[in-house]
Amino acid sequence: MNRRIAIFGGSFNPVHNAHTNFADKVIKNFDLDKLYIIPTYSSPHKTGEYMESPADRLKMCQIAFKDIKRAVVSNIEIKRSGKSFTCDTLKQLKNLYPDDNLYIVMGADMYVTLPEWKNPLEIFKLAEIITFPRDNDNYQVLKEFSEKLKTLGAVTHILNESVYMLSSTEIRNNIHNKEFALKNLNLNVYKYILKNKLYGV
Repeated sequence: MNRRIAIFGGSFNPVHNAHTNFADKVIKNFDLDKLYIIPTYSSPHKTGEYMESPADRLKMCQIAFKDIKRAVVSNIEIKRSGKSFTCDTLKQLKNLYPDDNLYIVMGADMYVTLPEWKNPLEIFKLAEIITFPRDNDNYQVLKEFSEKLKTLGAVTHILNESVYMLSSTEIRNNIHNKEFALKNLNLNVYKYILKNKLYGV
């Protein structure tokens, strides 16, 4: 029986509760056997953004996802270094899991930029796409966009419920606000940030 293996990549700069809540929801909704959480070494989508080190972002992900069953934090892109392109990561995983079904998990904002990614047609051959709406209006936009992706050979899935997402930029901008930080970050991630004086804390 083919397993269902998904990747959830991003800069995770820092990882926050919306990331972990979404991952948990996706694992349960799609009955995933494994969800790889993959922090980028260097994101091609976020040039110019202040970024903590790959080692710190990896460690924060390991802390945040520790108790989520079937979520596995991977350093595959950090080990590869350079720009982190999804098509390269999928090829590596396909070599590891040639007989399993691969999926990519992403937020709505990234979903509508898919045709602009490196080698999108190759991505669509290697994996199915899972995304989620921010609200009911956004769901309709994603449904319409999925028809466009279908003409390019993509198989897409949209969660039938909205998922609240918070940007990591918002976290970084409010990191000095303890109440905000404790509400939106795993407690041990917040302690790690304080201990290591990340994000100017």
